[in-house]
Amino acid sequence: MEDMKVPSVPPPLRPSFSGRLHDARTAVSVGRLLGAAIAICFVTGVVSHYLQHPPGWAVDALPSRPVWGYRVSQGLHVASGIAAIPLLFVKLWVVYPRLFVWPPVRSIRHALERVSVAVLVGAAGFELFSGLLNTVQWYPWPFSFVPVHFAVAWLLAGGLLLHLAVKWPKTRSYWGRRSEGTVKLAAEGDAADRRSLLRGLAAAVGAVTLTTVGQSFTPLKRFDLLAPRHPDHGPQSLPVNRTAAAAGVTSALRSMAGWRLEVVGPRPFQLGLDELRALPQHEVELPIACVEGWSKNAHWSGVRIRDLLERAGAPAGARLRAVSLEQHGAYRVMEMGSDYAHDPLTLLALRLNGQVLSADHGFPARIIAPNRPGVLQTKWVARLEVL
Repeated sequence: MEDMKVPSVPPPLRPSFSGRLHDARTAVSVGRLLGAAIAICFVTGVVSHYLQHPPGWAVDALPSRPVWGYRVSQGLHVASGIAAIPLLFVKLWVVYPRLFVWPPVRSIRHALERVSVAVLVGAAGFELFSGLLNTVQWYPWPFSFVPVHFAVAWLLAGGLLLHLAVKWPKTRSYWGRRSEGTVKLAAEGDAADRRSLLRGLAAAVGAVTLTTVGQSFTPLKRFDLLAPRHPDHGPQSLPVNRTAAAAGVTSALRSMAGWRLEVVGPRPFQLGLDELRALPQHEVELPIACVEGWSKNAHWSGVRIRDLLERAGAPAGARLRAVSLEQHGAYRVMEMGSDYAHDPLTLLALRLNGQVLSADHGFPARIIAPNRPGVLQTKWVARLEVL
C-alpha cells in the first residue's frame, strides 16, 4: 500500500505586489510628513475645542489676546487637516502590501503594530473626512459631530504614539539619508523614483492647500477655488454660516420696533435700540473666525460690554451670559469669562463695516470679542446676564 501523502494547505489567496516604492524608506519619508500634519491638526483642534467648550476651571483662564489667536489656530487646523488627506492616501499606497502579510500575527510586537495600524487608519480616515464634511456643514450621520470628533482625535493620537513606539527600532534605520537602511536602499537604485513620488506628493499637498487656505489667509483669497467659503462673499462683504432664516428669527425681527435689550444684574435695566445708539460708541477691528476654517477681519462699532456690566452693577471679575432671540440651536446661550467680558475690545456690536447690522449678521445687536470662535459671537442678542 502506497504511503498516503497529506496535501499541504495553500496559504489564503492574497494580492501580489510588483510595484516599486513599497519600501521602508518611502514609508518613513511620507510618514514624517503625515505625522507632522496630524500633530498640528491635533494640537490646534484641542485648542479649538477648549475655546468653544471650556471646562469650568478654565472659563476665566482663557485669554482674550492675541486678538488673532483663534483665527490662526483654526486656520492651521483646517489647512493641516486638508493637507493630510493626500498624505494619508499616499502613505496607505506605500504600506498596503504589508497589510496582507501572512501569517497576520508573528509576535507580540507585530500584534501591537497591527493594532496600531488598524487604529491609525480607522481614526485618521474618520477624522479627516468627517472634518472635511464639517467645513461644508454636511452631517450624514446620526451622532453629534463635535464630541465624537474630539474623542476620536484622542484615539488617533494614542494610535500614533503606539505605532511610533513599536516601529521606532526599524523606523530609525530609515530616518535619515545616512541611516543604515537608507544607504542600503539607495544602492538598489530606487532613490530617483522616490524623489519623483515625493515631488508629486508635495505638488498635490501644495495644490489643495493653495486652493483652500485663502478662506482664512486672505492674501491668497484669489486662489480660493475649492474652499466652501470665500472671505469676501456674503452680506456686507462678510460670510455667514447661519442665516436669520436658518436660525428661525425672521418673524421676531419683523417686530423690532418693540425690541429692548434686557441686562440682568444687581442693577437691572433695559435699553431700546435708539438708547443703545445714544450711548458712547466704540470702534474695533476684529476677525470673525469660524470653526469651519474661514475667517476675515471686519470693522465693528457698538457699546462696550464692560460699560454695560458696570451700569448693571457687576462686581469685578464677573462673567457674562448672552441669550439670543434664536429659540433653538446649540449656541443660542453663550457664556464668556471675565477676561473676555471686561476686555475693552469686546462689544455689543450695532454696526458692521460702517453699516447697520444686516439680519444675517445679527441685527439688532450681536457680540464681537477678540480671540473667540465665531459660534460664540452671539447674534440677535436679546438679554445679557451678569454671572
